[in-house]
Amino acid sequence: MSSTLRLSVLDQSPVLAGSTPSQALANSLDLARHVDRLGYTRLWYSEHHAMDLLACTAPEILIARAASETSRIRVGSGGIMLPHYSAFKVAEVFRTLHAMFPNRIDLGIGRAPGGGQLEAYALRRNRKAPVTDDFPQQLAELRAFLHPERFPSDHGFAHIRVAPDAPGAPDIWLLGSSMWSAVTAAQEGLPYAFAHFFSPIQTRQAIEYYQRNFQPSPDRAKPEATLAIGVICADTDEEAKHLHSSVRLLQRRIRMDDRRPVAAPDDALRELAALPTAPNPLIPFTAGSFDAPEENEWPTYFVGTPDKVAAQLRGLASELNLEEIIVNTITHSHQARKHSYDLLAQALNLAAQHSEATFA
Repeated sequence: MSSTLRLSVLDQSPVLAGSTPSQALANSLDLARHVDRLGYTRLWYSEHHAMDLLACTAPEILIARAASETSRIRVGSGGIMLPHYSAFKVAEVFRTLHAMFPNRIDLGIGRAPGGGQLEAYALRRNRKAPVTDDFPQQLAELRAFLHPERFPSDHGFAHIRVAPDAPGAPDIWLLGSSMWSAVTAAQEGLPYAFAHFFSPIQTRQAIEYYQRNFQPSPDRAKPEATLAIGVICADTDEEAKHLHSSVRLLQRRIRMDDRRPVAAPDDALRELAALPTAPNPLIPFTAGSFDAPEENEWPTYFVGTPDKVAAQLRGLASELNLEEIIVNTITHSHQARKHSYDLLAQALNLAAQHSEATFA
């Protein structure tokens, strides 16, 4: 692992209690400009459906806006939920983005629904036939649409040219939170991002399997892995823990199928105190989802002063041989969220890394 650690950002466009989804999207664009100046490597937008909590349902639209308002940061999806869509259409959308913003677009893809079963059903074009898991075929088609020379000459799509046909292509990443995604990314020779903040149980197993079993491909000669983790930095540990109470409540609510907007810290503390401590027996328990010590090697959120969090991130990166980590910060205050990214950038000297890369 190199002596420097690159940091990137996952933005889910959280909606804050007392605010609006429109303001959440405006906050996302403000954050994009902010982290671009601070020296973060990439900025990804998630895809979630029918949630009062998260405003980002169409990451490709936010990518276009954010890329037009920034100058250097890579912008992409974290990710596009490919089973909902035609691989051809996804290729067209991201080829358009790539033509507009050459060498700055990442196409992160996943196979999760990004919502509940009803939302997944509503997203289906054909609701008569049973759902078939053809993700491997979709993935192969998507890669070939972006690189037409990879289609066999006798393939029915071999002569389709995805417009706009600008030089190069967006960079495909495989996203996941299970061993299935680690195995697939290794077999396919794709860069891999693990959603530790969402499902921390198999983090080490997935990352290490991917690194050991990676097969070189036209997309990557060697493995490139990262993970996404929650982070809240503040000037003091006490303030960071206070801000984190909003996320603690958010995690509890999600396990109870409650997706209301992000509560203010004081309101979150009152609600947490009133909630039962035992998991809902109708919903399987997931470590980290309730207000109890997390039984995982690393917590889903690193919380504290910037020096403390920076040391934790460096330790995590060293343990898993990572050169980049994606951080996801949710607070009720947009200014506190920006300040968290500010403090972390200073602690890890991201501006100097950016200047060195630019000079090189």
